[in-house]
Amino acid sequence: MAPFPHPWVDEDAGPMEDAALLRPESGSPLVFTVDFITPIVDRAEDFGAIAAANALSDVYAMGGEPQVALAICGFPEDELPPEVVTRIFTGGRDKAAEAGCAIAGGHTVLDPELKYGLCVIGSVAPDDVMSQTRAQPGDLLVLTKAIGTGILSQAMKQGQLGTDEFSEVIASMSMLNKGAKDAALAAGVRAATDVTGFGLLGHLHHLASGSGCAARLHADAVPSFGPVREAAAAGLIPGGSRKNLDYVTPVVDFDDAVEPDTRLVLADAQTSGGLLLAVPRENEAALLAALEAHGTPARAVIGEMVAGEAGHLHIGR
Repeated sequence: MAPFPHPWVDEDAGPMEDAALLRPESGSPLVFTVDFITPIVDRAEDFGAIAAANALSDVYAMGGEPQVALAICGFPEDELPPEVVTRIFTGGRDKAAEAGCAIAGGHTVLDPELKYGLCVIGSVAPDDVMSQTRAQPGDLLVLTKAIGTGILSQAMKQGQLGTDEFSEVIASMSMLNKGAKDAALAAGVRAATDVTGFGLLGHLHHLASGSGCAARLHADAVPSFGPVREAAAAGLIPGGSRKNLDYVTPVVDFDDAVEPDTRLVLADAQTSGGLLLAVPRENEAALLAALEAHGTPARAVIGEMVAGEAGHLHIGR
């Protein structure tokens, strides 16, 4: 909710919504968001593309289409040559162009830590808004990308993961969630979020809280990148992922069969993850077919919304 009322701000949006929903006096509603990240890969163009996809994802999670963006960059000029900024901006520009989104300007500051991202405005048809307040008991939960980017990025930084193995992770993080959004709208989905910094469990908790429901998750059904469980077992867990698990622990019941490493994978902080969709059970087949047609990396049914304490999660095998 905005700190003071404004006629443009839709106050029915969830408290942890992916983006602000604005309803100007004339024209279609707007989706308004900002997101930026520190480097998760070495190649500058890949970093720019992933950061852009990550920011654009918030618009897709609301059912919108990105239209215009401003770039945000913090740059340590004493540590990196200026051409690195150009390469980052090129990667971001090309990814935004793929989304049909113009980068119309931005702001760069000197910063001891490299950062890049976008502030994005998107348009959304009034009947296409997807939010975290519209899931209902009985809805199935569908995830459109594998998880584990945080853990595998940690493994890569520590030299425990090969470049070829990490290329699949880069491709997933660089992929826009446009196809997943288009498929969701075609199948009548009205409740969604994307899976990013709070991890799968954190974002599922927000979705359930906003909708006044509880949720049941089947851990074995959650898609993850091939090496992620081995990396987790080796202790290659980012601090943010451990904090995520601490964050959701008060609202989660784990079956004893769900091992500690699996719990950390489910809480792993993601960069540019997939959409988590709550679809009415009768629309499941239509959604899965549409996701396949749009070529999403995953289309996994991983659980369901249930009646119960708002935001509570039960995790079984």
